[in-house]
Amino acid sequence: MNGSSDTLNPISTGFETVLPRSEHPNPQFQRDCFFSLNGIWKFDFDDKDCGLSEEWYYNHELPNEIVVPFAYQSELSGIKDLDFHDVVWYQRTFSVPSGWEEKRILLHFGAVDYQADVWLNGRYVGQHAGGHTPFTFDITEFVVSHDNNLVLRAQDFSLDLSLPRGKQYWEKDSASIFYTRTTGIWQSVWVEAVPRTYIADVKHLPDLDQAALDLTVHIEGYRDDPTTKLEFETIVTFMGKVVSTMRSDVLHDRFKLRVYVNKDSNEPTHVWAPEHPNLYDITYRLLVDGKVLDTVSGYFGLRKVCIENGVLFLNNRPYFLRMVLDQGYFPDGNLTPPSDEAIRKDVELIKSLGFNGARKHQKIEDPRYLYWCDKLGLVVWGEMANSYEYSELSIRRLTAEWQEAIIRDFNHPCIIAWVPLNESWGVPNMLSDARQRAFLNSLYYLTKSLDQSRLVISNDGWEHTHSDVCTIHDYESQGDILKVRYSSRESSLSATPGGRLIYAPGYKNTGEPILITEMGGISYRKGEWNGWGYSFASDDDDFIRRYYEVIQAMWDSPVIQGFCYTQLTDVEQEINGLLTFDRKPKVPIEIIRSITEGRGIPTFDKA
Repeated sequence: MNGSSDTLNPISTGFETVLPRSEHPNPQFQRDCFFSLNGIWKFDFDDKDCGLSEEWYYNHELPNEIVVPFAYQSELSGIKDLDFHDVVWYQRTFSVPSGWEEKRILLHFGAVDYQADVWLNGRYVGQHAGGHTPFTFDITEFVVSHDNNLVLRAQDFSLDLSLPRGKQYWEKDSASIFYTRTTGIWQSVWVEAVPRTYIADVKHLPDLDQAALDLTVHIEGYRDDPTTKLEFETIVTFMGKVVSTMRSDVLHDRFKLRVYVNKDSNEPTHVWAPEHPNLYDITYRLLVDGKVLDTVSGYFGLRKVCIENGVLFLNNRPYFLRMVLDQGYFPDGNLTPPSDEAIRKDVELIKSLGFNGARKHQKIEDPRYLYWCDKLGLVVWGEMANSYEYSELSIRRLTAEWQEAIIRDFNHPCIIAWVPLNESWGVPNMLSDARQRAFLNSLYYLTKSLDQSRLVISNDGWEHTHSDVCTIHDYESQGDILKVRYSSRESSLSATPGGRLIYAPGYKNTGEPILITEMGGISYRKGEWNGWGYSFASDDDDFIRRYYEVIQAMWDSPVIQGFCYTQLTDVEQEINGLLTFDRKPKVPIEIIRSITEGRGIPTFDKA
């Protein structure tokens, strides 16, 4: 079963008519037996925080409506209220399909900001804290045959700077580099049926050199029963053709195995890269006494990222990164894309502008975005949404959520780097406080302990400690100054753009590649939208000239191995995008593409 009754009909939000999002929220781990709970829910603010004492989770009618998965601050929610409401309640009913009686039933939330408590039919199900990562509850024992009453209480902490919040502002109105807050459900909600014993999780680790995929498998509900034979099977296909099959006995609830993608065929190895985003489809099957018990479908890409002799390599070849900074905000949905098509369009626009990568900035992105980057070919730097103060509480909150983010996104081939911190956010006294430097190092090693296959940038922008790449943020607007500054390793590493040291005391570059991972930020107003940027263009020709100067300085540098331009779109009060907030190019795309790719400003035949 796929979909639900209200995912087929348009919803009037009071602002426009939209279709609720009903695509599978987790395309790397899909079962057919699911339905979406996106759509209209009952809703209410709880500004007096009386819902718990008054038992709103039990026979209480919420008076308002909201369109899930859009936060109440957004237009597409049907509410668009920018005031502080840190406690909100959601309620809706659903029925499970016939045939699910012998199944286990899982309730999935993509993300709820920040703390969620869930009840079903008046009974408490559980809690999750962390505003950007998914959680799942097994609701089998709570479900009844018809009209299940699902209630969620979400609590945000809008003024708490120890909260991992990214670009969400702690003031009412957006300002400077900070944007509209998000409270409550902001990613998809769905229900899934699984067998009593089922495939809970499979982690991929590609080995490009051996044309293999290492799997770590978790079977939930496993029982050591000598009277039955439990087997795990993988079927790998490429473009519909079976290239590998493997079946092994299940002897534990967690186990590892290696799959060779061309062992059973004469197929060549199909490598994933932005220029040729080859993906293998993979099917996992759990069998009991030869009969299929559970089936999950997904995909993977074979790719390798590493540093060799100070050079960044992708798939065993030097690779120059042309990235764009992407905040992931939308004018009508805020952090939530209005549709899957809008996500795909963003990825297509990035590629059409000549970029081969995106740095998702201060946002754990929707898995559907990563899916389209996998499918269409775009490398991604996965970045944690940071807090803005250093405390024991902020450490606990950030490290817990960061681990969940890495686990969630581990299988995406598009992600080649992890960025736990940006510009010393959350560690403001890096230069004087040894504890904060220790925390930064702990994030680097924690990330490495979870994932040895990707690059880790401990503190993107400046004040690095241990880091696989030296990344620098530099908004200098004069191309000739940039050319001199990045003419050698010595001049690059001795620079102090923004008045900040590239390395924290006691640390230095030991041959790591140098990339400029924030730059440009040229403000150019198109239409009536007012805002700011790091430098200012007066018209199309001036904007093109300025963009050419800063980008060409990166291409001319003998030491820079990539750049990240700020930014893809205008966002609220910022107008330093290559596109407007509603995704309209400010100048012809083909001109930006030519400059981005290092081919200069194109000339056109005006005849």
